[in-house]
Amino acid sequence: MAEFFMTQKGYDDAVKQLEYLQKVKRAEIVERIQEARSHGDLSENAEYDAARNEQAANEGEIIELDYKIKNAVIIEETDDNSTVHIGSEVTVYDLDLEEETTYTIMGTTEVDAMKNIVSNESPVGAALLKRKKGETVTVKAPDCEYQLKILKIN
Repeated sequence: MAEFFMTQKGYDDAVKQLEYLQKVKRAEIVERIQEARSHGDLSENAEYDAARNEQAANEGEIIELDYKIKNAVIIEETDDNSTVHIGSEVTVYDLDLEEETTYTIMGTTEVDAMKNIVSNESPVGAALLKRKKGETVTVKAPDCEYQLKILKIN
């Protein structure tokens, strides 16, 4: 059984999203399928095909989200900044690019690459976990390796 690390907020958001997919989006899709059926011949009905594909995608998302919620491990918030943990905001210096970046380490369900929120299972997240300020870590990305120096942990 897999475990999915989430903050309480992430868990609550996932529950709300699941409820939306099950109660609102599912009903909207069924309505579109019924409307498309009313147009006659289903063999050449692009609206019907699109709605059925959307229904399949929605049901898959429901199953996946339900599984993650059932196997969620809520991470306790802590003020301990002595090492990097899930929930930490970490400022690092990339030795190759010679620039600073701040990452937030979260569970897989709360990732947002546009906001530098990375998974604890990602190359960056895995390299930083349990490390201390001042340490230099090697990130093993799929196509390269690079080093980050930990400047600050919040």
